[in-house]
Formats: sequence, C-alpha cells, structure tokens
Amino acid sequence: MFKASKILLFIFLLGLSIATFAQVNRPDDFRERYTLKQVVVLSRHNIRSPLSGRASALQRITPHEWYHWSSAPSELSLRGGALETMMGQYFRKWLVSEGLMRENEIPTEGTVRFYANSLQRTIATAQYFSSGMLPVANVRIEHHLEVGKMDSVFAPQITDDSEAFKALAQQQITAMGGEKGMLGIGEKMSENYKVLERVLDMDQSKACLEGDTCHFRTDDAHVYLIKYREPGMGGSMRLACQAADALVLQYYEEPDAMKAAFGDTLTWKDWETISAIKDWYGDVLFTAPVVARQVARPLLRTMLEELQCDGRKFTFLCGHDSNIGSVLASLEAEDYSLPGTIEKKTPIGCKLVIERWENQQGQSFVALNLVYQSTEQLRNMTLLDLNNPPMVYPIRLKGLNANADGLFPFEALIDRLSYLSILTM
Repeated sequence: MFKASKILLFIFLLGLSIATFAQVNRPDDFRERYTLKQVVVLSRHNIRSPLSGRASALQRITPHEWYHWSSAPSELSLRGGALETMMGQYFRKWLVSEGLMRENEIPTEGTVRFYANSLQRTIATAQYFSSGMLPVANVRIEHHLEVGKMDSVFAPQITDDSEAFKALAQQQITAMGGEKGMLGIGEKMSENYKVLERVLDMDQSKACLEGDTCHFRTDDAHVYLIKYREPGMGGSMRLACQAADALVLQYYEEPDAMKAAFGDTLTWKDWETISAIKDWYGDVLFTAPVVARQVARPLLRTMLEELQCDGRKFTFLCGHDSNIGSVLASLEAEDYSLPGTIEKKTPIGCKLVIERWENQQGQSFVALNLVYQSTEQLRNMTLLDLNNPPMVYPIRLKGLNANADGLFPFEALIDRLSYLSILTM
C-alpha cells in the first residue's frame, strides 16, 4: 500500500508540474497592443458513462464489475456536469479579465450562441458550461433534433461513396501503419493491448472461458466507409477501444485509483498506454486527410459562419472527440501530444478555442488553443480560476506563419476555412 501511495503521489506531482508549463506565454505588453474581440469554442462533452451498458460485450471480457454509473449509458455524469460548470466559471473569469464581457453579464440578442449536438451528453455539457459562464443569463441551448438523434453538423459521416474517394481514403488510412498497412496499425498496438488485457484479467473472463477470445488480435482490424454513416472499424481494435474508453472514464469517475483499475496498481505510463488505444482508433477513423475534410465540412462551415457573424462575441459548439480530431486534421494542425493528461489528442471535455484579437491598427489576428482539464484536475475536481487555470496548449497550423506574438492573420484562417467548406475531396 505504501508503494502504491508513493506512485500516486508521484503521478499527482507530475501532473501539477506539467500543468505549470502548459500555459501560453505571451509578452508582458500583449494586452496593451491587442484587444480580444471574439471567441469561438468547439468543445467535446465532459465525462460520460460508457457508450455500452454493463451487460454488453464489455462485461464478457473481464471477470470484474465495472463502475456503477450515476447516468445511463452514453449520458453525462454528475461529475462531468460539475467539472463543466467549473470550466464555464474559468471562461467567465478569463473573458471578464480580457474585457470581452462583464461579470454576471446578460448578453444582448445575437452576441452569444450555444449550439449542441442533439444528444443528452452534448446538450447537458453546453448547459452546465453556460451556467458557469453566464450564471444569471438563463442561456438557451440550441439543438435542432429530438434528443438522442445526431445532428448532421456534428455527425462525422461519409457523404461520398465514389470509388475514387474510397480508394484514396483507404490508401491514406493504411499508410498510418507503414509498409504493413492495417496489419502495421494493429502491431503498433500490441504492447498497449497487453497492458489492457492484464488490467482486465481477460484470460479469466467469460469470453475467454467460453472459447471466444482471450486476447486482442493485431491482424483483424479493417475500416469500412459507407455513405451517410460514420467511418467504422471491425476487429479487435474496436473492442479494445471500447474497453480502453470505459476504463479511462472509470478512472476519471472513481476516486480510488486502484479500484478504478480493478485492483491493479497502474503508473501514469500505464494509463497513457491504455488511453493511446483510443487515440489511435480516432486517428485511423477520422484524421486521414480526405476523410477528415469530408466528415468535418458541415462543422467547418458553421465555424466559418460564426467567425464572420457581425456582433457575435462568443460561440460555444458542443460535439465529440471525432469533431475536434477531424477539424484539426482538416485545418492541417501540426502534430501534438498534450501534457498533463493521459489522453494526448482530445481529452474529455477539451475545447478547441479560436480567439480573434485586434491590434491598435484595427488588424485582426487569431490564436488557436486546446483548453482542457488535466487528468488530476478531473480526478480531484479542482476549482479553476485565473490563478489555477486549466491546461492551455497552442495549436500551430501547417503553412501559416505566426507573428512574434504567436498569432495568425485572421484572413488566412478565414481563407482556409472557406476553401475547406467547398472542397469536395
């Protein structure tokens, strides 16, 4: 037990030390030379229960009992709501400090927009965030369909089933595995699978004892692209992603780290290794350039419209990790690995934040940052403010040169979004 406590203390201190260095460094006179004019946020929902219920395939691949969630499958948890309210409160303090809004502001018509995918976890995330950011404004959360149906703006679906598109998409996807293609992708996950199998005690599971599966295979992954559906994957990688997702969510929700790991003592590296399965899965399905541009196009158009909307000061769009991943891939973001979190690409509750700044000459510039709660901030439900902020990680775009203050020309981003909005392949 003493050894486990030392490991957990090390992880906690590591998370805090990384968080200290994850903020955007700007010159001391930055706010004398620039004024914040607009913010557009693309958010992933906060902590949810697993997409599959406890009686699903997840239960068959482990002899252990999964966490008993406070929410139904796929819905935002109570902890997720509280954490999102904290993030909204941080944004309120930040926007007030920058002069974009007043404390306890009640926005005038058209100055703010909260638009969510029509699922419980996204609507609820937007609602909790708005309660923290605008606590007395009673903001309306816009969603276009009945609860439980995917809005086409947020649904990362294939719209082209031509042979040319599918051939190019498969070529770009298999290239991620190197010379071995899809087999190479599976082999890259072999060590990750071993850690996950150990934590699950998969060799003692019902699935194994009944002769179904005792291990995640590395040679059976395959991607399918069907018109008007999300890119999908079959094989062990899909099941491994479901299990890794459920385990990581359990780690966020369950205060006892050993209990979250079914009695195992996991290091920070172990959790990163497990979470990497999800990152790889998302990359394979949603970040191949031709796929990303297609599935992100409706959202890119919406973001373009928001940035060009007269009088709009703040926009909050709430969707999923696939939305952020495909948007960043479409915008040609430089590769990154986020510090302070076991999820290196699109952590739970993370936000792609586009800030539009204006200099003294009236010229507009933009900064793109990923803002997210560190793993320890999530687990400890750490209160956020300007002195204890969330993690902020600057995103760089290929082909766009930032100025000395780390800002891109506003029109360069608008041009890129405009081009992507009409690009067919």
